[in-house]
Amino acid sequence: MKFTKYFPTLGQKPILRDLETSRYWINENLLIIKVAKVNYNIAIVIKEIIDAYVNARQQSFRDFMSYCDELLEIENKDNNEAVNFIKSLLRLNVDARVFEITSYGILKTFYGEQKIFWGYSLEELTEDNLILYKTGRTNANDGGIDFVMKPLGRFFQVTETIDVNKYFLDIDKVQKYPITFVVKSNETPEKIKEKIQEEAKLKYKVKAIVNHYLNSVEEIINLPMLHEYIDIIIEQGKISDIIKEIAIQSQLEFNLNS
Repeated sequence: MKFTKYFPTLGQKPILRDLETSRYWINENLLIIKVAKVNYNIAIVIKEIIDAYVNARQQSFRDFMSYCDELLEIENKDNNEAVNFIKSLLRLNVDARVFEITSYGILKTFYGEQKIFWGYSLEELTEDNLILYKTGRTNANDGGIDFVMKPLGRFFQVTETIDVNKYFLDIDKVQKYPITFVVKSNETPEKIKEKIQEEAKLKYKVKAIVNHYLNSVEEIINLPMLHEYIDIIIEQGKISDIIKEIAIQSQLEFNLNS
């Protein structure tokens, strides 16, 4: 346990387990702090903070469920209402899970209309549509990649941050395989990459290392680009495909059928 590693002489465990009920408890003895020679038990305050966080997440969850209900209703209504609803899910303050699912629906529909020809010889070429797969649940922290494209083998990672550590961690976990980052930002891809480069230079003094990481950033897709893709999808008459995909993914994400 890391706690024991860093506090070997403390003699107390941070988490206590009740074997009969299989429940876990935080050791309150470790939540007593001394200020001006007075001891304060901050356990209740911490519990209130945790409860407030849980309530905020639950409200976000309820909001998302209402989004899903609206999606199913909007599907049979006019196109403008559907478009406005989808674009409303691309706000900067929207929940991270909503953004990931929405961006997936947009990108899957956008790329799905594109075809490539590939093969092992010029005489034997295969025609395929680009297919985007979602590889797991949102915010799973499972170390995986968010989307994978077949047959090109492109990797996509969704993020809300421009923290260089996040980008380089994603790049490292696939051994510097090129990644397309879908960023919840209105800044231009060039500006985002410039910020990543500036942070990288501060962290890594060796230019070759910085360039090696930056070369693994295949493309940056920002919010304005997602809006452009929506406009293209409107012209193709495929806007309902986005709604259906968001509805499917939201049901999987939050077990809405159960």
